[in-house]
Amino acid sequence: MTNVFESVREVLPKGFSIFEILMLVCFAASWPVSIYKSWKSHTDKGKSFLFELLLFVGYIFGILHKCYHSPDFVIWLYVLNLVMISMDMALYFRNLKLDEAGE
Repeated sequence: MTNVFESVREVLPKGFSIFEILMLVCFAASWPVSIYKSWKSHTDKGKSFLFELLLFVGYIFGILHKCYHSPDFVIWLYVLNLVMISMDMALYFRNLKLDEAGE
């Protein structure tokens, strides 16, 4: 297993973290599913706005870290995730209004 990570480390430019990249790719793969479910469900039930807000703030801090301490292309993965969570948060408020209108 160590040889795999050493091989990956040789391919990536110095200072890049394959684990950071993989984490952000996994989140980026998950957000479209959440957005789709939010769009189709027409309800805010089962969603936690506080949870999404904390993730949103986390992505902001990740972007700031990349800007000030470790500028590289990985910042675009943070931006992509930030855009997608923003869409999901907007759908939360749309669904909240729909729930209130239905009551």
